[in-house]
Amino acid sequence: MKRFVEGVARDQGGLFPAHLEDFVAEDNPVRVVDAYIEALDLRELGFVAVDPSATGRPGYHPSVLLKLYIYGYLNRIASSRRLEREAGRNVELMWLTGRLGPDHKTIANFRKDYGPAIQKVSAQFVELCRQLGLFSRAIIAVDRSKFKAVNSRDNNFTANKVARRIEQAETHIARYLTALERADRQGGDVAEERTPRIREKIESLRRRIEDLKAMEQQLEATPGTQVSLTDPDARAMSTAGKGTDVVGYNVQIAVDTEHHLILAHEVTTTGSDRAQLASMGEAARDASGHTSLTVLADRGYYSRDQVLACEGSGIVPILPKSDTSGGATRGVFTIQDFIYDSEHDRYTSPAGQYLTQAAVRSTRGPDPELVRCRNLDACGACPQKLRCTPYRFKQIKRWKHDGVLDAMQVRLERMPDAMKIRRRTVEHPFGTIKSWMGATHFLTKTLTNVKTETSLQVLAYNLKRMIAIFGVGPLIRAIA
Repeated sequence: MKRFVEGVARDQGGLFPAHLEDFVAEDNPVRVVDAYIEALDLRELGFVAVDPSATGRPGYHPSVLLKLYIYGYLNRIASSRRLEREAGRNVELMWLTGRLGPDHKTIANFRKDYGPAIQKVSAQFVELCRQLGLFSRAIIAVDRSKFKAVNSRDNNFTANKVARRIEQAETHIARYLTALERADRQGGDVAEERTPRIREKIESLRRRIEDLKAMEQQLEATPGTQVSLTDPDARAMSTAGKGTDVVGYNVQIAVDTEHHLILAHEVTTTGSDRAQLASMGEAARDASGHTSLTVLADRGYYSRDQVLACEGSGIVPILPKSDTSGGATRGVFTIQDFIYDSEHDRYTSPAGQYLTQAAVRSTRGPDPELVRCRNLDACGACPQKLRCTPYRFKQIKRWKHDGVLDAMQVRLERMPDAMKIRRRTVEHPFGTIKSWMGATHFLTKTLTNVKTETSLQVLAYNLKRMIAIFGVGPLIRAIA
């Protein structure tokens, strides 16, 4: 074939045999994986199989399977069966593992049996980033995203879901019974053909109702509000779309705002983020090596108890307060319209009136930590009363630790682009990882295994970020 680039004949030999080293370039990321795993003390991290048994069939060294998994997650190959196939045809994997080809069961068991050790490998890489001085700004962004589990919504049950499905089944039975009566009245060949099918559907729906009632009893006996049949730890969590939910896990991450490296991550089965601010801040603070750390988060993390827990612990939270009153949409005043004067310990209303602390009549109130402020004399003749309160007078409840919340609000006002920084920092890693994982998201079941899978995804993400920052050669030298 003239005027085309010609390849080499398949049966052509060579004077000197080819080496695997010749097929892996010096700037290939697979060399970073090899250098990082070789630099680790696997025994200290918890890989007990580094000491082989004296008897029995020899097994694979943990470093081989660990390299195999990290390479797989770097290249969007998380399935153990796909890794088994790639080990036998992928030149980079042949170079990395020394042409070893573990079967898929051995690969899957390694991830299941050494979950805590694999999580430590991910944490060790964050420690390497800290030693290289990449966390100098001491500002991180925290966010969460819901990841789908290996459990369909049809195999997840709550009390409301069961009641709704029973009601739907009974409605269908009533409709089929009506159709059955109509077929009996019509008679003929068509009725004879339709009647058995309708009766079969009715019996199927009745068996379905029996199963749902049995599930209802199981829910009452289960110490929780949900039952998932495929993955027992998966939970249905509401999403932004109305009436929709995801059966899966809530993944939390803390990301450095300078280099966008993930410092800390956590997987929970709770859909709410209200109780996650302090724990994620502490994990990120410990990983960064700083004694004080600024944490940016959205209003979904707002909880006065969590903000108070951060006080004095070296965590400086910056997040907007959540307004659940809905007063602004109705055109009435909210607590933000009343300005607090800390010097005189009083509020100033939009009409310019002062609300001061009311006399305490009893110490057995529903919440002794709340201080009530009001002005009985000014409310009666106030021209803004209709926009203020429908009651005889306006009363504001102030928490005794509200000074901590006010200080956080001042920090937010001094950093007006805080939420923009948070968004561009922490939402990109989630989008990247979900793109790698595909539509199925998690492949493993139970919370323990899902945490291991998340650690491998986080390690792969951080490795790619470090390669982009340093380059392959300099990063290998830094690891050494």
